[in-house]
Amino acid sequence: MNEGEPRKLVALVGSYRKQGAIDSAVDEILNEVERFGVETEKIYLLDQYIEFCTNCRECMQAAGDARGRCVIDDEMNPLLDRIGEADYLVLGAPVNMNNVNALTRKFMERCAGFGYWPWGEPIPKIRNKTLNKRSLLVSSSAAPAWMGRYLTAALSALKMLSKLLHAKPVGVLWIGKVNREDVALTAKQKKTAQKLARKLLRK
Repeated sequence: MNEGEPRKLVALVGSYRKQGAIDSAVDEILNEVERFGVETEKIYLLDQYIEFCTNCRECMQAAGDARGRCVIDDEMNPLLDRIGEADYLVLGAPVNMNNVNALTRKFMERCAGFGYWPWGEPIPKIRNKTLNKRSLLVSSSAAPAWMGRYLTAALSALKMLSKLLHAKPVGVLWIGKVNREDVALTAKQKKTAQKLARKLLRK
């Protein structure tokens, strides 16, 4: 961010349902940070044209700290460029089958270009471990919040994604006991979302 330019937050919503629990929680966060002059953009992964990773590893071949560019001609490269321009991130995805859902996993797999793994090398490495952004992680589960948070792999996946996108996670909002009939946030959950939003903006 250049001096004098407004700060920007990009929120990625990986849920299959708009106006669901995660979407509502993200809105609470965005509304709060906007009160402090932060520009916001909410991106639904559901609306993005993103193909599946083919594991060709072309994006991982060239050396250097810059992200490797994917050879697939879809909306992934422009999307990552927009994310790269943000100062803050919010990453939201629900738990499906003990991890983040497939929509979010598809996006994660296409972030392979943040790694460097040329043919012949035994293991990959992250190109650039600099964390020059801050992030909040939002998830939901049908199970109680403590079970979803600590007994599934979803939180670890969101933390890994955040760090690939050069963002340090500074807070987690987990919404438990979610069902399709009642997705309204409680007053306590709204208050927590607003509190985390203010924490995100602290230096």
